[in-house]
Amino acid sequence: MSAEQNPTPPPSAPRRGVSAWWRALSILLLIVILLAWAAATSMTTQLQAQIEQLQARLIQVPQIRQVSVLLDAQGRPAMLATFNPQDRALTIQRLNEVKEGREDSMQVWAISGDQPPRSLGIIESRYKTLQLPVDEPALKEVTELGISAENKGGVPAGAGPSLPWLFKGWLVTKSI
Repeated sequence: MSAEQNPTPPPSAPRRGVSAWWRALSILLLIVILLAWAAATSMTTQLQAQIEQLQARLIQVPQIRQVSVLLDAQGRPAMLATFNPQDRALTIQRLNEVKEGREDSMQVWAISGDQPPRSLGIIESRYKTLQLPVDEPALKEVTELGISAENKGGVPAGAGPSLPWLFKGWLVTKSI
């Protein structure tokens, strides 16, 4: 028998390279990784933008630092006073219908223990809510706020209240 008659297949050479399935799988995984990276980058950017927006809104929100509920002689709430150092204002909200007469003024006082009361200003508005300009140092070490009815225009500077307290309440400093 000749070699031509009985052809024996040549020994197959070992296959070199990677199968097509592994190539497709690696390309697919690479695409998934790139998409995940792009999504994570986008979410990080959006989160940073939201944080910046919330920080800007937080600056605009009043930061009430001190609060006082002033009570009348019967112990009922009559006035709510809040202090916002950003606005440098003491906001006073009437909780009852008591108003000063034509010849009277309501004067707001800062009370610090045994020291004489200091005037913070006169309530000149008949609206339910008003603001008195007050600097933060004026409320330092103040424990109570009081409101007295005085003659029109209030008492002279440096003098204390001439009439009894209409309303009085503790000034509470918030911890946050």
